[in-house]
Amino acid sequence: MSKKEPENKPSFLGPLMVDVEGVVLTDEDKHVLLNPLIGGVILFTRNYQNKSQLKALVAEIKDLRDSKLIIAVDHEGGRVQRFREEFTSLPAVAKICTQETVEESHIELAKQHAWLMAAEVLECGIDISFAPVIDLDWKMSEVIGDRALHQHPKAVATLAGAYIDGMHTAGMAATGKHFPGHGSVEADSHVALPIDRRPIEAIRNDISPYRPLIQNGLEAVMMAHVIYNKLNRLPAGFSEYWIQSELRGRLNFNGVVFTDDLSMKAADVVGDMQERVNLALYAGCDMALVCNDRAAVLNLIENLSDKVWRNHSDEIIQNRLKTLYAKPSFDTQKLQSSAQWQAAVERVSAIDA
Repeated sequence: MSKKEPENKPSFLGPLMVDVEGVVLTDEDKHVLLNPLIGGVILFTRNYQNKSQLKALVAEIKDLRDSKLIIAVDHEGGRVQRFREEFTSLPAVAKICTQETVEESHIELAKQHAWLMAAEVLECGIDISFAPVIDLDWKMSEVIGDRALHQHPKAVATLAGAYIDGMHTAGMAATGKHFPGHGSVEADSHVALPIDRRPIEAIRNDISPYRPLIQNGLEAVMMAHVIYNKLNRLPAGFSEYWIQSELRGRLNFNGVVFTDDLSMKAADVVGDMQERVNLALYAGCDMALVCNDRAAVLNLIENLSDKVWRNHSDEIIQNRLKTLYAKPSFDTQKLQSSAQWQAAVERVSAIDA
């Protein structure tokens, strides 16, 4: 039997994170998710009907494999919150601190926002929400804006550190994004190719919040679909310079490296989807996201070389990926009757009041 139709359930996590069609798994979804190339699933609003349905979908995904797939979502709050009904409406994180100086009250609020976000996502069995955004808010990016915690690097480091503490308290691993920084380019990489023309000294200003966060246990980083043309001709997620020299080398990051969605317009510059995946993994990414393009996923699982997924069974990579599994789970009734949940909802909801 070929690698496309494994005889046994795959016992390791592959290098692709993909999406599923709707609120239940289709036969084609199952065919895709059982392929050894798949290591994770990202959920979208179309996958959500209510909490009971979401829990059932997540459980079905987890039961497919001996090595359970990592399940992820973008659930930051504000413009980017995939599940809304039966979930707390989370304000954009830029509202946590709207002044120049970060005070203790802002630090505590960042922790509460993060804990609440993570607890409600974990309650449904999902492992990670891709958060926090560590980009600096230079007041010019179409896609970042109020998704950023602050404009100043030290403030971002402080608030992001508190946010990660809140996620960890809930039992969720954190993913900093978008390395080395997406806040200083105007174009939205979903629909265009942003080019950052600044010198390395300016870009390292954007990078600076990552160092203390990495030292304090940041588990994952998502790369930016941005070209920093003074240093490299490729978007950062395809660049050995940014992943190996800067992130893993200079910053000593040993966690998981994700691509951003390879279906985004900014990734077109690299070539077709097979070329994108191959180059991203060769450059040092551990998991490549391919979203909202089932035809590309089907092509990948038929044609991506054995070498790609067999190398991914390496123990170091597998151990890295498994740090992303959720720690505790939350029972809905117990969570929503807890004093911690009630206090967090009251405090976080007051941000927009």
